[in-house]
Amino acid sequence: MSVIEVRGLKISFGSLDVLRGIDLVVEEGERIAIIGGSGCGKSVFLRCLELLEKPNAGKIFVDGEELTAPDVDIDRVRRKLGMVWQRFNLFTHMNIMENLTVAPIKLLGMSPDDARQKAMELLAQVGLTSKADAYPEYLSGGQQQRIAICRSLMMNPKVILFDEPTSALDPTMVGEVLAVIRMLAKQDLTMIIVTHEMNFAREVATRILFFADGEIYEQGTPTEIFDAPKRPKTVAFIHKQKYFSYEITERAFDLMKLQGGIQTFAEKYGLTARRTNRLQLSCEELIYEMLANACEGDEVKISLDVTYAEIDNSVEIKFSCAGKSYNPLDKDFDELDEENLGATILNNLAQNYSHVYDGGVNRINFSLT
Repeated sequence: MSVIEVRGLKISFGSLDVLRGIDLVVEEGERIAIIGGSGCGKSVFLRCLELLEKPNAGKIFVDGEELTAPDVDIDRVRRKLGMVWQRFNLFTHMNIMENLTVAPIKLLGMSPDDARQKAMELLAQVGLTSKADAYPEYLSGGQQQRIAICRSLMMNPKVILFDEPTSALDPTMVGEVLAVIRMLAKQDLTMIIVTHEMNFAREVATRILFFADGEIYEQGTPTEIFDAPKRPKTVAFIHKQKYFSYEITERAFDLMKLQGGIQTFAEKYGLTARRTNRLQLSCEELIYEMLANACEGDEVKISLDVTYAEIDNSVEIKFSCAGKSYNPLDKDFDELDEENLGATILNNLAQNYSHVYDGGVNRINFSLT
């Protein structure tokens, strides 16, 4: 049974289109993690689900009721959604017990005794019964966020929305909050979690949504998204890939500019001096090999693309060159002389090397040792 359904959700701020048409069905018991780069609309999407941001178009249904209907009682439907913010938003003038019980007493009609009993049960689950009479200012950030989660649970929500619940915490406190969410996941609570904690998302979520270009760019199980993403931007995000590209259109190209660009790229992403030197050397030798043997006359069309993946510290080189078919490593390296020094250098530095000639273009891919 679906507890949230979103149809054609769009929202813009001025000329900036943030969400361009989101369609989503959340089934009861699902744990959905939303990932994506900064500014892709993840948090805005959560705020739209509670109508804290008003969409320009689209419909939102919560437990079968349309939250976006013109005559709906927004506050009543909104109570079915619990929200845990980046900032804890506890009432500083109330102690912890008052923070937990004020809403269920006033909005749900719960008796003070029942509310206090439920609050103590939740505090026991998160290990904070001793803080019932304390004020938020005397709690750590991690403890305040655990209280904020309990406050959400006090309202018996159909779905709990987490908006990057650990982003405002000191790194030493992140684990305690994630442990609480893991505990809730074992209780089959329906959750939508915006997070930048990739390992946590893999472990807890039943479905991953990757946001990009104002849409759900790709979605799937944690295994599908983290181990076998299909679309280019998902691959780049998951593997934290960084790119350097260079085009050559004449034989008298600026080698120093190319090498300087590689140096800047390598320093920015922390490549060692040895790997940087090998990258520069392999690119230089490959270019000159192809200029000497593949390019015809003054016709030069060469593209160089370097990809660095933070996830496994790998460097991949993709190279294309228009002209005659030529594979620099299609040689007997036991018989090469000094005139084939470039090919020898490439042979020593390249791993997983491949060459394809198609449509008048040589395409060479390899990884750097």
